Amino acid sequence: MSEPMLLIEDADRVRTLTLDRPAALNAFNEALYDALTDALQEAAEDPSVAVVLLTGAGRAFSSGTDLLEMGERIANPDFKPGRHGFLGLVDALRDFDKPLILAINGLGLGIGLTIIGFADLVFMSSDARLKTPFTSLGVAPEAASSYLLPLLIGRQNAAWVLLSSEWISAAEAKEMGLVWRICEPGDLMAEARRAAATLASRPISSLREVKRDMTAPLREEIRRARERENDGFVRLMGGPANAEALAAFAEGREPDFTSLPPGW
Repeated sequence: MSEPMLLIEDADRVRTLTLDRPAALNAFNEALYDALTDALQEAAEDPSVAVVLLTGAGRAFSSGTDLLEMGERIANPDFKPGRHGFLGLVDALRDFDKPLILAINGLGLGIGLTIIGFADLVFMSSDARLKTPFTSLGVAPEAASSYLLPLLIGRQNAAWVLLSSEWISAAEAKEMGLVWRICEPGDLMAEARRAAATLASRPISSLREVKRDMTAPLREEIRRARERENDGFVRLMGGPANAEALAAFAEGREPDFTSLPPGW
């Protein structure tokens, strides 16, 4: 029996999607990328769904890409990617034309942060933290974050988030404009559901038109950013910096980038 990946619940025209790999801190493997992509596409096509609310099970929202699977992908030439994979999820997020609300219940790394660029409203638990670990993994940005984050929070805030690989607290995320509301942990889902219910009470046709109009100027630039980032990711993945980062992760130590070849 395959492990559960995504919980789906419908209530009052709101579809709640819960990332459900708590033992792996809801890290995205190929199967979870496929499951969330399918769920977003199905929600977009379902005339009974007005709003999608996304959260995580356990103590993490998402710890990003599954690094164990990333290492396998590099080492195994016969690795079989998913039907949609990471890029398919980014495309589904770009094309999703209904309100998307995030309830960030815990740790958010990588896609656990960059998905914010595609959300319409973001609620965050006061004890949650966010990070984009790209430079600490020796790789490039993802999910059009190099384009969307400067738009959302300004160039200098985005530069710090994308370049530093440092943790961002809930208070810092709110001050930057990365999230809309900070909630006490026990109130997070109730607050997010209240906002989702408000939107879901409006005509779906109108919600979709507003969302399409707001995102129309972004779609082509998202596509271009995704292509640039993917090119950089392909060039850097498996390189000396990424290899050191993955080895350090597997060995439970901090990576040491000081002895890399010049330019790395």
